[in-house]
Amino acid sequence: MKRTWYFDLISPFAYLALPRVLALGEVMGGEVELRPIVFGAVLSHWGQLGPAEIAPKRVQTYRQTQFQAEQAGIPFRFPPRHPFRSLEALRLLTALRGDPAAVQAAFAFIWGEGRDPHEEAAALRERLPPVTEEALLAAKEELRAATNAAIAAGVFGVPTLAIGAELFWGADAMPMAEAFLADPALFQRGEMARLGDLPLGIERRRG
Repeated sequence: MKRTWYFDLISPFAYLALPRVLALGEVMGGEVELRPIVFGAVLSHWGQLGPAEIAPKRVQTYRQTQFQAEQAGIPFRFPPRHPFRSLEALRLLTALRGDPAAVQAAFAFIWGEGRDPHEEAAALRERLPPVTEEALLAAKEELRAATNAAIAAGVFGVPTLAIGAELFWGADAMPMAEAFLADPALFQRGEMARLGDLPLGIERRRG
């Protein structure tokens, strides 16, 4: 089954999940495609707010990711401000076809060293393979198309790992993704099967 990992550099959870995503190909075989998408566009499509746009959730999210990184022994430092502009960096990685080494370098620059990819764009580019202006221009549309394709596939947040048609959202979904790869019938039995068709009870009014 095809494996695609959708991410935006703006997400600290994506940074924390990346080592486990890369390990999927090594441990279970089968390359994982790393695909940049624009998180803000995904949120807008589904009518959601990002964690940083809800004040109490923002603080909780920042503390949670810092705690998880320290527990896992992963170098971690928040950039000077968050959210930051990640669009140009995402275009770079799109032009580089989601090269794993480039993706790792970009995440390490931002979340390992705590640097802003927009304000320090030149320094970030020095860490990555060279990209022509023509390739960057083409990457604008490619990134937009990748984001739209992700939305069409049901992606509503980042990071999301797609294994075939199944989506696994968030760093904490990685154990379930690994279990699914080991047992593709995981969602076809018992309570897992029932959850796929669970009817909606009440619907909250909007507006």
